[in-house]
Amino acid sequence: MVKSINTKVDLVINATAFTGLTDYGKIMIGDNGFEFFNARDARKFIQIPWEEVDKVIASVMFKGKWIPRYAIVTKKSGTFTFSSKKPKVVLKAIREYVNPENMVKSLSFFQVLTRSIKSIGKKKKK
Repeated sequence: MVKSINTKVDLVINATAFTGLTDYGKIMIGDNGFEFFNARDARKFIQIPWEEVDKVIASVMFKGKWIPRYAIVTKKSGTFTFSSKKPKVVLKAIREYVNPENMVKSLSFFQVLTRSIKSIGKKKKK
């Protein structure tokens, strides 16, 4: 059994982790970090202390009415992507421990498309 890094738990909710294949389990947000525990395999878990979190990126659609997924970017380990039943509740719980300036919206489809076209134009000028 995996030992939790949290001493006080604020939120536990069903979630999905996108780590190659999708893993279903529970997210636990507490005083020391963000944790994901797989429902079927106890050896598959993700524990991210709050000191390790660099940014939280939320994919926002329909002017904030729907948040399909969010990602946690760490300083050393990379990016972890999750989705849950109530993402707004999860992001509000994360905001208590992470600086709100480090919580950002992801780029929209048209912003990505515009940037790629501009970068192609810059490459041809050189």
